[in-house]
Amino acid sequence: MGFQDQKWYRIPGGGAVADLGEDAIYLAMSLRNVGNGIAVLDRWSVVPDRLVGDVGHEDPANFRRLTRDLYVAPADRGFWQGALRDTSDPVYEKVRDRIKAREPITVDILYGDYDGGQRMVSRFSITPGHDDAWMCVSSRHWNLDRPEPR
Repeated sequence: MGFQDQKWYRIPGGGAVADLGEDAIYLAMSLRNVGNGIAVLDRWSVVPDRLVGDVGHEDPANFRRLTRDLYVAPADRGFWQGALRDTSDPVYEKVRDRIKAREPITVDILYGDYDGGQRMVSRFSITPGHDDAWMCVSSRHWNLDRPEPR
């Protein structure tokens, strides 16, 4: 999996990347689509903390747009990637500090189907694992275009 500035990573199933580059913070996760249709990843939000319980997501209008289209086929594996490149971004320094300290961060991903419908937000935690590895853990899901199932 590669970024536009030729930074490349191999991410195992259940794995994640939280890496500090010279000019960017690189984040990525291995994902699995457990749904029946294609998942079209659209936007994302990062929180420099591990959000647990019933803490809601931010307004999707404030999510960051992906710079390339990412699709995950039904019952298949794929990936998500995002980078923070603007050091004046209010979240940049906080995310950098969490990665340096090997503390979890939260990423919310907005995705839908190929028609732009059935939009969902799924929450993931990028968590330190053994050695220098990072893990990806899914924790919450929200329907945006229909009532919540719970």
